[in-house]
Amino acid sequence: MRESIIIDTDPGQDDAVALLLAFAASDRLDLRCITTVSGNVPVAQTTANALRICELAGRSDIAVHRGADGPLLFPLGTAEFVCGPDGLAGADLPPPRGEAAPGHAVEAIIATLRAAPDDGVALCPLGPLTNLALAFRLAPDILPKIRRIVLMGGALGLGNMTPAAEFNIHVDPHAAAVVFGCGRPIVMMGLGVTHQAIASHEQIARFATLGTASGRAIHGMLTRPRPGGLGTAGHPMHDPCVIAFLLWPELFDGRDCFVEIETAAGALRGRTTIDWNGRLKQLANAHVIATVQAHELFERMTERLATLP
Repeated sequence: MRESIIIDTDPGQDDAVALLLAFAASDRLDLRCITTVSGNVPVAQTTANALRICELAGRSDIAVHRGADGPLLFPLGTAEFVCGPDGLAGADLPPPRGEAAPGHAVEAIIATLRAAPDDGVALCPLGPLTNLALAFRLAPDILPKIRRIVLMGGALGLGNMTPAAEFNIHVDPHAAAVVFGCGRPIVMMGLGVTHQAIASHEQIARFATLGTASGRAIHGMLTRPRPGGLGTAGHPMHDPCVIAFLLWPELFDGRDCFVEIETAAGALRGRTTIDWNGRLKQLANAHVIATVQAHELFERMTERLATLP
């Protein structure tokens, strides 16, 4: 039985790989729609990028809905210094031929969930959580429809946007606080695990040998110049961990924890305080993933991605 999902995203190279992995797993995942949000680049570009990725994989049948153009309260901060001016540096993709589907992303999330049975849809946010927070506030009746939220964001230790915070949570911490307080099951893929999921140069080189447009785009994105390597020897597969968890949960391990989001401006903005050892005696609100079997993850990912055109 396929799991129904919505991917909320701000592509971004690793978002692109996550989308392609979801397309390659259509026997397991029923992707109901893609919703876009400002994050790595502004929302007009993330929407164009989602359309470009769909067209690359021959999946223009999947609706892409444009979403929030900025965080709930803070000014938008983007990451062109990592992703390049268009967010997909290295992919060498043409502009999209198609256009976004009618209706705002928040409306699409609400409508899709309202039409689903209870526990019927998994939400897979790969960027800032603005769209989800708006949907939850506008339509709290949709919450029972959510089977689980598997998200990329936060950090057990050091951040990558500031010493305290990971990018997605830092961009819109107020939205993250809404989502982590929603009462639905959450699986958190933070930097502690995604920095273990490092694609080595040898593994990345395999994508160039696939002889497919998708393989060439993946290889180009993962071999683009990155400032200082961002502290890793290869390329972290942040967002693909979300889709991989849906497919192969046995490769991941973590524990249930209480996670608190710092929403105040200042040096700690966006910090995820994770009560790993239960010191605060609060009810857990997330299953925090801490480890991944990285080699097996990449073997399985490569096998799946090789099936795309």
